[in-house]
Amino acid sequence: MPNTRLREGSINMRNPGRPLSPHLSIYRWPITMALSILHRATGLANAVGLVVLTAWLIQAADGPDAYLAFTRVMGSPLGLLLLIGWSLAFFYHLSNGIRHLFWDTGRGFEKRQAERSAWAVLVVSVMLTAAFWLVML
Repeated sequence: MPNTRLREGSINMRNPGRPLSPHLSIYRWPITMALSILHRATGLANAVGLVVLTAWLIQAADGPDAYLAFTRVMGSPLGLLLLIGWSLAFFYHLSNGIRHLFWDTGRGFEKRQAERSAWAVLVVSVMLTAAFWLVML
């Protein structure tokens, strides 16, 4: 029976001097991988934003004093930063979702097409966020 004990500091049993996968500090993330992770993160951010939207509706139904207190908090610099962040998360999630709909039809899977559509999603989401806030302010 071969010796399967790990040497101190090694990870791979067949080649004890090498790790099983590249370390994150030396591995270059493809844009499609980064956007996949970002899609999940923006989904969570949108869920938190939905809770804030619900709080806004509850405060509006609770009366003018409660509504004024809520709008004062959301109108502060931190509140505006959060609102801009949530709108960016929404527009990114929307744009990337449309990209996934195209993928569901079997289009856009070539590496070059996937990279171009990834950059397009980023540009479109920033442009939609900027246009939204130009109209809002």
